[in-house]
Amino acid sequence: MSTAGTVTVVGSANLDTTLRVARIPGPGETILASGIVRSPGGKGANQAVGAARSGGAEVAFVAALGHDGEADLLLASLTGAGVGTDHVRRLDGVPSGSALITVSDDAENSIVVVPGANAVLLDLTDGELAVVRSAAVVLACLEIPMATVLAAARAARRFVLNAAPSAPLPDELWPHLDVLVVNEHEARDLTGEAQVDDAVAVLSRRVPALVVTLGAAGALVVEDGLRTHVRGNPVTAVDTTGAGDCFCGVLAARLAAGDDLVTATRWGGAAGALAVQRPGAADAMPTTADVATLVEGAQR
Repeated sequence: MSTAGTVTVVGSANLDTTLRVARIPGPGETILASGIVRSPGGKGANQAVGAARSGGAEVAFVAALGHDGEADLLLASLTGAGVGTDHVRRLDGVPSGSALITVSDDAENSIVVVPGANAVLLDLTDGELAVVRSAAVVLACLEIPMATVLAAARAARRFVLNAAPSAPLPDELWPHLDVLVVNEHEARDLTGEAQVDDAVAVLSRRVPALVVTLGAAGALVVEDGLRTHVRGNPVTAVDTTGAGDCFCGVLAARLAAGDDLVTATRWGGAAGALAVQRPGAADAMPTTADVATLVEGAQR
């Protein structure tokens, strides 16, 4: 395995409230939950934990939290996973971000996010920009203001964008994307194409490297005109919350360590497969050793 690299994640942090339900309710429908759990989450925080705990990287996290108990819990989770939090802002007069998640018996989920402090992560400071510039790989998502994503992209040496949740990308951002990571829905949303293959064709002409996650089927990597399908790892899913974030974090970590994109995607897929076998998001993420074992076993 390659040596550890440096990753800076610029992103969101939320306290997740997860409800276990038999199925996701439809519009206007009321159902009963079998349990409720509060745990650390947010795409950015999940990706940072994934990069550190599951990918073995040295990770710095740029984010914003309130001065509340939720922030204390989130910071404890991040530091416990080995994520550097020196660049996490604590803001007065605004709550930390939160999310309400329903998880069904078949491991599907629906998520509603209240951005809170994430929405005011604006005007990156000199110190925040310095930790972005110093990282081998910078990873961001779209749960923070687009202006902040753009500022991080412009400062980064190598920029990986997980374009989730779906949102139109400004024209000035595209030239700064070194790797774009999307799922099938996000690929269609970004392009307006009804078919995933058509969306992939459009996106691969706009970015140097594209990764499209395909759930249990694995992922598609498109780089230098070459398409590579990375097979999924057959597992029984318990909770898919945060699996994509774990994938992105580990992918960034492996790129920072010097792996090629296909190998990094294989690591990300293995980490995500392990994460879905446990409930929760950040708390469910596996160790680097466990991911390595699965990757090595799949190659035999």
